Amino acid sequence: MKDIFEPLAQLLTEKNKHITFEKALTWVELLWEDFESTYAKAGYEYGGPERTEKVVRQWIENYGPSLHEFAGNNPKYKHFLNEGTKE
Repeated sequence: MKDIFEPLAQLLTEKNKHITFEKALTWVELLWEDFESTYAKAGYEYGGPERTEKVVRQWIENYGPSLHEFAGNNPKYKHFLNEGTKE
């Protein structure tokens, strides 16, 4: 998964200058797991890592620049903003 997660984390750091690479990697893992678990709970057939990568990449493209703002407004993710962000 490293060969998938690291390029996505790099893309996120390019989109959002407030997030370090390490936190971007954590965000990628979080988004990945969130999509797969939500998709499974909804009863959909597993689409494989290709589908998940496509969705996570799309989320990064669409929401990556403001991801740190979302985290600050959501208690579940607030600790991602407080640790490992750039000033």
